[in-house]
Amino acid sequence: MSASLATVAYIGATILFILSLGGLSNQETARRGNLYGMIGMSLAVLATIFGPQVTAEGIPMIVGSVLVGALIGLYAARKVQMTQMPELVALMHSMVGMAAALVGYATYVDPEASKNLDSAAHAIHAGEIYIGIFIGAVTFSGSVAAFGKLSGRIGGSPLLLPARHWLNLVGLIAVVYFGREFMNAHTVQEGMVPLIIMTAIALLFGIHMVMAIGGADMPVVVSMLNSYSGWAAAATGFMLSNDLLIVIGALVGSSGAILSYIMCNAMNRSFISVIAGGFGTTAAAPKPTGEAAEPQGEVSPILATETAELLRDAKNVIVVPGYGMAVAQAQHTVFEITKTLRDKGVNVRFGIHPVAGRMPGHMNVLLAEAKVPYDIVFEMDELNDDFPETDVAIVIGANDIVNPAAQDDPTSPIAGMPVLEVWKARTSIVMKRSMASGYAGVDNPLFYKENNRMLFGDAKKMLDEVLLALKA
Repeated sequence: MSASLATVAYIGATILFILSLGGLSNQETARRGNLYGMIGMSLAVLATIFGPQVTAEGIPMIVGSVLVGALIGLYAARKVQMTQMPELVALMHSMVGMAAALVGYATYVDPEASKNLDSAAHAIHAGEIYIGIFIGAVTFSGSVAAFGKLSGRIGGSPLLLPARHWLNLVGLIAVVYFGREFMNAHTVQEGMVPLIIMTAIALLFGIHMVMAIGGADMPVVVSMLNSYSGWAAAATGFMLSNDLLIVIGALVGSSGAILSYIMCNAMNRSFISVIAGGFGTTAAAPKPTGEAAEPQGEVSPILATETAELLRDAKNVIVVPGYGMAVAQAQHTVFEITKTLRDKGVNVRFGIHPVAGRMPGHMNVLLAEAKVPYDIVFEMDELNDDFPETDVAIVIGANDIVNPAAQDDPTSPIAGMPVLEVWKARTSIVMKRSMASGYAGVDNPLFYKENNRMLFGDAKKMLDEVLLALKA
C-alpha cells in the first residue's frame, strides 16, 4: 500500500471515529456509532499493517499479534457479564497506558527513531518520549487500581496518607528534575536511569491518585482514566509519527475530559476535589451534625405482594435503578415488570442519575441489554419535576442519588449534589438488602419518611416475587 493510499485510509478512519462518537451520544444511534467505530478501527489497522512503515518481514508477526488480541477480546466479550463492565473498561484503559509506556521505551532504544534529527528535533523527540511514558505509566497503574476497586478486590474507602498532597508535589518536582536529566543525557544508557526512575514515580503516582479517591467518585474516575488513555494514545502517535493515533487520542482524551466535567457537575463537585480524593468513604466516616446525622422516624417495611398492588393501582410509575440492580442482575426482571405494567395501561418511566452505578452510563447499558425501550428512559433533569404527579417511585438498589440530605442538610458530605427527588412521589419504595448506607457512606433520611416503604432482600428475588404477584 502506498503512502498516499494509507493517508486516505487514515482520513477515512478519522471520519468514522468522529461519526462513532456522535452516534454514541444517543441511545437510539449507539448501535450505529459502535458499527462506525469498528469499521474505522479495522480500516486503521489494515492501513497500518499494509502501509509503507511496515516491512514484509514484519507483517506475519503483526498479524499474529492482532489475531491473539482479537481472540482474547472475543473471549472477554462472551464471558464477561454486563455487571462486570466497569472493571473491564478500567482494565482496557490500563492496556492503553501500558502500550504507550512500552512504545516509549522501544522508541527510545531504537537507533532509527532519532536518526538524522538535528538538535532541536532531537530534543522535541526526547520530550515526546518522556511525556508519553509518564502519561502511559500513570494511566496503567491508576487503571489497575481502579480495576481492583471496581471488582471488589480493593476496598472502596479512600486511602488518605498523611501529607498526601505534599507527597504528590514532591513526586511532580522529581519528575521535572529527572526530565531535565533525561533531556541532557548524551547516550541511551545515560538517559535510561532517569527514565526508569520517572516511570517508577509515575506508577506510584497513578496508584496513589486512584486509591485516594472514594467509592462515590468512581464513575468520575473511570471517565477520567478514559481521558488519560486518550492522551496516552496521542503521545504514542507523536512518538511514532502516526497522525491517526494523534487525532484519535485527542478525540478520546478531550471527550473523556468533557465527560468527567459533566459528571463532576452532576455531583456538584469540582474536578480538582475529585482528584484530591477523600470523598466517598465506605468506612466509618465522621458523622455529620445536621439532619442527616440522625434521621427521624421509623422504617416502614413492605412485602412484594403489597408492592405489586401499589404498582397495579398506579397510573404513573418512575423506576430509579442503581448499582444494586446491577449486582443482583435484575434488569431483565425489571423489563418484564415494566412490560406487564405498560400492558395494563400504567405509564412507566425510568429516571437515570448521571453517576448511578460504577461507570458513566452504567444503568443505560444494563437497561439497553434488557431491551427496555429507549423512549421511556430519561435523565434526572427531565423527570425531577414529575415526581409530585407520580403515584409510585420505586428505587432499585440506589442510595446516594436519591438522598434528600443533599438538599436539606448543608453539613452533609453530599450537600448540593443534584439527586432524584423520589420522596415527592405519593409513595416511594426503596429496595435494599439492609439499612446500610450507600457507597458514599452517608445515611439516607428517605428511608424514614412517612410516604416511603422499604422492600428488603435481594433485588432479583424480590422483583421476581413482584412480577409473579402482578401476573396472578
